[in-house]
Amino acid sequence: MKGMLAEIANMVKDFGSAPTFAEMPRKTLSDKGIAGPTAAHTIEEVHTPLNLAYLTFTTGSSAFQNIVGITFAELPQRVKASFTVLERAGLKPGDRVLVTYPPLVNVFSGESFKKYGLEWRFLVRSSRDAFLAALYEFQPKAVVGESSFIRASLEDAKHMGVAEELPQNITLLTAGTPLDLELLPVAKAVLNAEVHDLYGCQEFGWLCMDGVPVRDDIELVKLPANAGQDMYELVVGGLPMGDSFPVSDTGHVCNKEGKIITYRRERTYPEYEVIVKATTLTSTVTLGRVARSILRIKGRVVKISPDVKTSAEHTVLELRPDYISAGIQEGIIIEGPEKTKFFDDMVQAQLDYQQKAKADPTWTKRN
Repeated sequence: MKGMLAEIANMVKDFGSAPTFAEMPRKTLSDKGIAGPTAAHTIEEVHTPLNLAYLTFTTGSSAFQNIVGITFAELPQRVKASFTVLERAGLKPGDRVLVTYPPLVNVFSGESFKKYGLEWRFLVRSSRDAFLAALYEFQPKAVVGESSFIRASLEDAKHMGVAEELPQNITLLTAGTPLDLELLPVAKAVLNAEVHDLYGCQEFGWLCMDGVPVRDDIELVKLPANAGQDMYELVVGGLPMGDSFPVSDTGHVCNKEGKIITYRRERTYPEYEVIVKATTLTSTVTLGRVARSILRIKGRVVKISPDVKTSAEHTVLELRPDYISAGIQEGIIIEGPEKTKFFDDMVQAQLDYQQKAKADPTWTKRN
């Protein structure tokens, strides 16, 4: 037996059931399709759980930036919505796309761009002059970026007398913040560009384009009267977004067929609670894990009714006003399977996770 540990020490360096640090799979910024500069981030390596397709972050527009986990189960619908956006914008495989803010690719997912066949590039620096230089050198078919940044950059081009050197007839997919309406005449004058208004978030992907939904599981829930203005909460797959919008028959400024006026967004207050009334799951224990997972990676509070029905044919969720608005507004029932698709995808993600043992044998956890 003498020397056995020395032999084991040599063996584990050459092979074993678990990887060395050098052998671990890596998801770099390039793999995610977001390898571009920003002035708002540092680059940090993290250990990402195998049950997540990738990590991203909220924008921080309403609170501190938080980590968002994207599960494999939700990717097909995210990709489908992204394809709808790209097709409506008239983009074709092989087209060049300039992205001004790399994390916006995470809302599509880099996988969407790859599968669609786009060539995309980022700015050398996250600045307006770098944007103008990239327009001139890259000659993109489309630009994805924040509307006020694009508008200010194009105004710079006019003031510098270089507007005529920029490409013409391109498509602007504005995202990240509410549409700056002053961009529309500037974009037309400088680039003869067609402007589209994307609404979505890192947690759910793209939801609306020019006031028209790009997913089938979107519901609009009318809020109590707001100083004479009817506002509607946008709900995705049974989960409220926390954003409300006016709905108008006159249409969105970028598309008269779009009724959701996404550039007039307001934060919903108070927010709804999501109560699970019925589930296709057989176990309330698993359902509780789903609720906690949604809270942790999507930032949405989901509670389980004490009399929840298990083994149901489809999911039933109730959006219940919190105690502040109790008695002012009744709860809203949302029934699946179509309108609870996102919630059901999260259920599937939890099931997938539970069916796979943790891959690291040094991690032991007793029930």
